[in-house]
Amino acid sequence: MLQLFQQLFGKKPHTIQLHISSANGFHLRPVAEFVNTAKTFACDISALHQHKSVSAKSVNALLSLGLEKGDSFTLLARGKDAKVATETLQALFARLMQEDKEVSTLGKETKVYDGQIIEGEIISRGVVIAPVCRYAEREFATEARLDFSEALAKSLDELEILYLAHKEEENGSIYLAQKALLHAIADDLDSFETFELTIAEASAHLTGSKMASKIIDYQDILRRVKNHMGIKTEMILPETSAILLAEDLLPSQITQLRSSRVEGVVLKETTLTSHTAILLRAAGIPSLIADYSTVEEHSRVILDANSGMIVSKPSEKDLTEAEKRKTEDRKQRNIAANKRFEKALTRTQKQIHILSNVTDIDSAKEARAEGAEGIGLLRTEFLFKNRKPSLEEQTKAYTEIFSCFENITVRTLDVGGDKKLPYLTLQEEDNPFLGIRGIRLFKTHPQLMEEQLHAIFLAANGRPIKVMFPMVSTVEEFMHAKAFAFRTAEKYDLDISAMLFGIMVEVPSVLFLIKNFNRVTDFYSIGTNDLTQYLFAIERTHPSLKVDEHSSVVFDAIKTVIDQADKPVSICGELAADPKAVGTLLKIGIETLSVSPKRIAATKEEIRHV
Repeated sequence: MLQLFQQLFGKKPHTIQLHISSANGFHLRPVAEFVNTAKTFACDISALHQHKSVSAKSVNALLSLGLEKGDSFTLLARGKDAKVATETLQALFARLMQEDKEVSTLGKETKVYDGQIIEGEIISRGVVIAPVCRYAEREFATEARLDFSEALAKSLDELEILYLAHKEEENGSIYLAQKALLHAIADDLDSFETFELTIAEASAHLTGSKMASKIIDYQDILRRVKNHMGIKTEMILPETSAILLAEDLLPSQITQLRSSRVEGVVLKETTLTSHTAILLRAAGIPSLIADYSTVEEHSRVILDANSGMIVSKPSEKDLTEAEKRKTEDRKQRNIAANKRFEKALTRTQKQIHILSNVTDIDSAKEARAEGAEGIGLLRTEFLFKNRKPSLEEQTKAYTEIFSCFENITVRTLDVGGDKKLPYLTLQEEDNPFLGIRGIRLFKTHPQLMEEQLHAIFLAANGRPIKVMFPMVSTVEEFMHAKAFAFRTAEKYDLDISAMLFGIMVEVPSVLFLIKNFNRVTDFYSIGTNDLTQYLFAIERTHPSLKVDEHSSVVFDAIKTVIDQADKPVSICGELAADPKAVGTLLKIGIETLSVSPKRIAATKEEIRHV
């Protein structure tokens, strides 16, 4: 009450009223983004709703308000940057509400069955004919046991890696939001018992609200931490094809289903907007929300997630019709799957090379399975997380990834700006996006960069790996980094004569220096995300300022590089996988695109219609 009294009656607070207009309420993902922005301000920021005041810099606290569509809350800021904070957060909140679209109910195909029908909501389309099995799990102790602080760090690291691996997909923000939630709950807690109690209290606040489905995220992060503490819980999955019936599933369990014999899922308690539902759609697992209480265990049913129903006790006619539809669906999926390994040829039969952006061995394997011709961008930041990896750890990781493809482009460590490492000391800067980041680490942290290059060279083992330097702004910067690389190779007596060295085109100054770079570089890769950011002088994560990534200015900049470069040019930014941009990129001369693994097949198909 004292804190609330001070906030309400203290000196010159800045306040704004914010209204929840999204049908999904103010839920985990937008809350996480809101909180991350609030944390960038030094002032105290609180959210007031129905006589309750909480910190707007805590995901868990803000979620505890249970804000649903139609609700309002007051944002109160006190401090030297309070006015800027409220204005920025007001603009951000407006964008979050606008972008948080309601998940529409999928239209149901009309289908008549003879069997008993249970209607449901469609999560993900498809037809499955199989016995049902009810959810079961077992808990057991493992030998690998970390203490609470270690398990927490490991869990945060895992969520960060998952985010990096899926950041270009719809589900990427789920992992970032869970990381923010876990960090908020566990901040300053020193015991697992307190952590577990906090989880229970936070979940209780959401029980009975429209956001009750978000409780599953609390359970998910709790289980992730427990797993690392040696208390492991795993699903008991069927050994033959089956349809899984469950009250609900944790988001982290969907990955296990993808490699199991579970062909379809029916959930009773989830919602279309839950993270579990989002991940089921991303995995392409036919699934419904329905009350399956009357379905007999192990009975063979039809899960028709095209028509939105479970058919129990199906007739022979039902089974024949469902099997026919299932065969047609499978045929179409097989055609699409087979085509992803075909060349991406335009209508005029010009081949465009499709590479992939990857972060680790799992995403490299996924890229290979999805039909990538190589790695156009290996983001090495994934290995440099809560602690600095050893030379041996780096070498092992790069060796595994390099074994997946012949064509590999690896980017040296790109931190600074919005990407920081807890053990890497960087001076405080007013404009970190214009300071020490990317290639500039060669001057400020030479030992770190030498060890990374040493590991890359050892892993390459004489292969023609491409090494790419980020944030290059002058020819001199590139020459310094390249000379550094050769000195490193000479120091450790390693042959790198087959390796190629190139630059990320991200800084506008490079647009005026291409002819000079032609004399010293082996290739160019255009990072459209940062290039656009610097062309318009607007940070790409800015909460209120936005740029048009399809602006003619962006395409003109890319064309400038293509017209003047006499070395290979590729694009590895988000624009490369944008269906609205692919046609224009090809018309101005781009012949190599590097996209996320999930976008490979779609990008190839887009090219075939240009």
